[in-house]
Amino acid sequence: MRWKALGLMLMLPGAAPATGGLPEWLAGRWCTAGGGPTRTCEQWQPPAGGMMLGVSQMVKGESTVAFEYLRITMDRGVAVYQAQPGGKPPTAFRAVAGGEGITFINAAHDYPQRIRYRLEGDELTAEISLADGSKAMRWRYRRDQ
Repeated sequence: MRWKALGLMLMLPGAAPATGGLPEWLAGRWCTAGGGPTRTCEQWQPPAGGMMLGVSQMVKGESTVAFEYLRITMDRGVAVYQAQPGGKPPTAFRAVAGGEGITFINAAHDYPQRIRYRLEGDELTAEISLADGSKAMRWRYRRDQ
């Protein structure tokens, strides 16, 4: 019962959990385009052993300014995104139904509370925000060959 209550706390009120598998379409290396001084790349391994492993790295000039370890696992049929910015302890976000792509929510977290990925053609959009969509930050990635 305690785990059920925790799961409910992590979701938005009224948001149904998403069912399905791991987002296989996320697999690959994705990097921001453009001539700016900062480049961000996310790399996701294909699903194996019941999870997807990922890493994000932001490079400005010749220096890494941020990195994050990522994983997506399944918990009772619901995808769970776990982020470890800077190698800190993981924070879990549960997938919720609705919309295009995949959306993960943890309304109890300070920021972000929502993480969303959407694939359009050869472009991947990643967005973090508060649970209501405010204070959004977006990255547009292209598959890096």
